[in-house]
Amino acid sequence: MLKGFKDFILRGNVVDLAVGIMIGAAFNSVISSLVKDLMTPFIAAIFGKPNFGNLSFTVNGSQFLYGDFFNNLISFLITAIAVYFFIVLPINKLNALMHKGPPPEATTKQCPECLSSIPVNAKRCAYCASTQSDTK
Repeated sequence: MLKGFKDFILRGNVVDLAVGIMIGAAFNSVISSLVKDLMTPFIAAIFGKPNFGNLSFTVNGSQFLYGDFFNNLISFLITAIAVYFFIVLPINKLNALMHKGPPPEATTKQCPECLSSIPVNAKRCAYCASTQSDTK
């Protein structure tokens, strides 16, 4: 019974998921700090409000706190941008470099007489019946 549990816990997927969650939690605190300490004051310098959380309006005695939504929206956008530019693009570029192999061999060639596309190993052109040389 414990061997099965040990095998389950030590599988690559579970360990990778645990590491991803821990890195995500640490990354969340970094992004939250970036938004709170740098981006919100920068936006406040432009628009004059240091914290959007206090923005609201009232309709028939009901208060709508749209400022907090703006703070969360800005945090989400900055997180998405940071994840894309600092994680997704470098990983995609690294994968492209690692999986770059030799170019695939051509399966067709051009007939020198009629310029039709024919198989590489063809002895005669299917369109003009000209004899093909052995060079590819």
